Amino acid sequence: MWYIIVLFLSGVVAEHKYETKWFKVPLDHFGYQRNETFNIKYLVNDDNWDRENGPIFFYTGHEGQIELFARDAGFMWEIASQFRAKLVFAEHRYYGASMPFGNKSLDNEYIGYLTVAQALADYADLVDYLQGHSSRPSYPVITFGGSYGGILAAYFRIKYPHIVTGAIAASAPMLVHAGLVPCEVFNRIVTSSFRVASDKCVENIRHSWNVLRTFLKAQNNSEWLEKKWKLCDPIKSQSDITKLMWFLRSMYDILAMVNYPYPTKFLMPLPANPVRYVCQYLNETLTEMKLIEGISKVVEAATNYTDKSKCVDYKKGHFYGNRNAIAWKYQVCTELMIPMCTNGNEDMFEPNSWNFTRHAETCHKRYNVYPQKNAARIQYGGGRLRAASNIVFSNGLLDPWAGGGILTNISSTVIAVVLSDTAHHLDLFSSNPLDPASVKTAREIHKQNIDKWIKEFKEYKNSKP
Repeated sequence: MWYIIVLFLSGVVAEHKYETKWFKVPLDHFGYQRNETFNIKYLVNDDNWDRENGPIFFYTGHEGQIELFARDAGFMWEIASQFRAKLVFAEHRYYGASMPFGNKSLDNEYIGYLTVAQALADYADLVDYLQGHSSRPSYPVITFGGSYGGILAAYFRIKYPHIVTGAIAASAPMLVHAGLVPCEVFNRIVTSSFRVASDKCVENIRHSWNVLRTFLKAQNNSEWLEKKWKLCDPIKSQSDITKLMWFLRSMYDILAMVNYPYPTKFLMPLPANPVRYVCQYLNETLTEMKLIEGISKVVEAATNYTDKSKCVDYKKGHFYGNRNAIAWKYQVCTELMIPMCTNGNEDMFEPNSWNFTRHAETCHKRYNVYPQKNAARIQYGGGRLRAASNIVFSNGLLDPWAGGGILTNISSTVIAVVLSDTAHHLDLFSSNPLDPASVKTAREIHKQNIDKWIKEFKEYKNSKP
């Protein structure tokens, strides 16, 4: 089946055509007592492919529908003709339509086969199939991914170097899940992004938490807020207030992550420079009702920029329809722990400490599992990657996740590209006239390394009898 996705970014229109396919994988790659299989979805475009010598560009799908990642990986589409590459976008098990147990997949009884190792093994089997199950593969394979997908792209090269030739890992917070960065880093960078836009903006947001909580204690104020903010659900309890506060906090996080120089639809539709855009409503000292009205305008701008949303679904959290919340929360409760904390001084949020025991008990209550806080470091190395090779880690310093990224070269073949003025993996997006110079430079570095890796693959292939 063929689909065409049309991408609109600040007046730039690109059409991407792909064929949807399915590939059968084992439920459990590492045991011998369960023989079940299921299908993962993958998308293919081979319009530019040199079937004799062309590479395979492989996107390691992560926490969402694979079509969304294919839409936003414009850099891969743009360079496919230059490298005469076949494009493959593989969906992560337990996301999108790649469900091992159908509608039951996310039930506690069935979700246990959702692991990084199982997903990587799915990808390894798929690539082996694409190589014709040959012991002497014909095509170099370059992996691409952003965020968790960037981690998977790097892990895939690290764990399967005989299958993957090289990896472009954009905005991959390798050190976060390995527990190797302070818990306050992410939120300090979020705050810094807002401070660049306006000191007043930061101070207003910091002050707003207490103002909102005090306001919601008064009778009938919750009804006023529901109408004024166009909330989908009324605020009836302390639990609802907590969910609203977490929604706001997540909203600020996302605004910092996608603080791009032009309008995008990544995660949700937003204007150019969204942090600066929302801070226009908070750029002077505001108190009490004026502050609440200012935050209301921020919420409207962040959640309904295109004027197509009927209400603000604050109970939905920050997933905005492009990720499966249950599956991702399960991964955070097992091997992809994300330690985060705030103190209200160096950041603009309410104080909230990180407590592993509390996190573990919450996970056990929800999923009947306990997190393995050292799993990512032990299994994949964290920042100790001198034994690895052929990986480019790119990070934009406006991106809160950059605090957990690889920011310095580890070796001559595991290198870091730092983009001083960009946010979350902008270098993987389509080219845009408003791209900063750092993004253009990063893409050139990516292409240089891809070219080098392909040549090395061919030299090795031709040198063997």
